[in-house]
Amino acid sequence: MKRIKRALIIVIAVISILLGLIGLVLPILQGILFLFIGFFLLSFSFPETRTLIEKYTQKYPHLHSATIKIEKWIKKIFGEI
Repeated sequence: MKRIKRALIIVIAVISILLGLIGLVLPILQGILFLFIGFFLLSFSFPETRTLIEKYTQKYPHLHSATIKIEKWIKKIFGEI
């Protein structure tokens, strides 16, 4: 069950990143929002992504605290991954 949940989250993350890349070109989609969602979801499966997010958000304390809140919220929705 845990492997299925992890695979599903990776698929959702990849789709979100693809929509984000398309959204950067098209004015209809909010590209940055989809990219953030995709990278946050990937950070649960790949420690490298989590390290990258930590590295770039620690420079900005307000952004770093927001990322911690978002991670807690995602864990609450999907449970432990």
